[in-house]
Amino acid sequence: MNIFWFLPTHGDGRYLGTARSGRPVDYAYLRQVAQAADDLGFGGALIPTGKTCEDAWIVASSLIPVTRHLRFLVAVRPGIVSPTAAARMTATLDRLSEGRLLVNVVAGADPTELAGDGIFLGHDERYEFTGEFLTVWRRLLAGDTVDFEGRHLKVQGARLLFPPVQQPHPPLYFGGSSPAAHQLAAEQLDVYLTWGEPPEAVAQKIADVRQRAEALGRSIRFGIRLHVIVRETSAEAWRAAERLISHLDDATVAAAQKAFARSDSEGQRRMARLHGGSRSNLEISPNLWAGVGLVRGGAGTALVGDPESVAARIREYADLGIDTFVLSGYPHLEEAYRVAELLFPLLPVETATSKVSPVVHFSPVGDTGTGAPPALKEAAS
Repeated sequence: MNIFWFLPTHGDGRYLGTARSGRPVDYAYLRQVAQAADDLGFGGALIPTGKTCEDAWIVASSLIPVTRHLRFLVAVRPGIVSPTAAARMTATLDRLSEGRLLVNVVAGADPTELAGDGIFLGHDERYEFTGEFLTVWRRLLAGDTVDFEGRHLKVQGARLLFPPVQQPHPPLYFGGSSPAAHQLAAEQLDVYLTWGEPPEAVAQKIADVRQRAEALGRSIRFGIRLHVIVRETSAEAWRAAERLISHLDDATVAAAQKAFARSDSEGQRRMARLHGGSRSNLEISPNLWAGVGLVRGGAGTALVGDPESVAARIREYADLGIDTFVLSGYPHLEEAYRVAELLFPLLPVETATSKVSPVVHFSPVGDTGTGAPPALKEAAS
């Protein structure tokens, strides 16, 4: 089981939908979150993309030298950057990070934002364009000299001089809930990511993507994007969930839902249907809470509960075929510790941490003078 964390390059805080107790985006804080995830044993970190976020490639590049094991899931945006430039960026970052790059393919969902980036393609056309983009990108990273002419893209004699560390290319992650997205995933992607829907809905999506891939003679892995609110008791966790949205008023929720409605993303529509813009009945499946999606676009659900309950829900998703869990929580620094300390011991987590044995010394008065190794003093006292 691979468990990733999230870097809040659009800001962070203790409450949703308000600036109260908000944390601005700055390098010092992002470095703290990344180093915490690295030290705690998270396998990777998703860096979001879009005009409300700091640039994902620059953020990842800045964090390479201050982390040791953490892999960075960085968005490539077909149409905003060319496939040849993206291939060079990919190879460079993969080489400089010594193989710690993962690539998240984002076709885009908000027509207004896309127009601002000069992209005026319809929903299915964007996936067609992305398919052509990936065809060129993958061939370049595999070492081919590429001549390609499609409906949207044309290159002649394209070539990549510096290969990536990971062969034939860093793994490609991708999410999308429409038939066009599922078909693209089946054809070209390595890991299909879904947002956190109830298990039966996730099972249907997995079955469709898997069937499409098998028809093409391909296999594909699966992952899920979820927020987590885990506490030592269930009551504490649900209080924390309510506290997260305690400063939301109806006008803020309505404005957010109106903004999300302009998206032509099927995934965003599915997220909105889970709560319908209402605070009532936000627990849409056991321990699955849709409150985040009242004001947050994209992944809008959280697993809420005590460690045993949340771990049980994660194992349910794993039983569907999911091996990668991209998690987050507000605020991201403190919640990274809660997830690692409360959930990791209950799950078969694949971690990459130091082989040096940790030393934990809880004496309130310093050295007790017993002569015992520090890690043993708590038991001896």
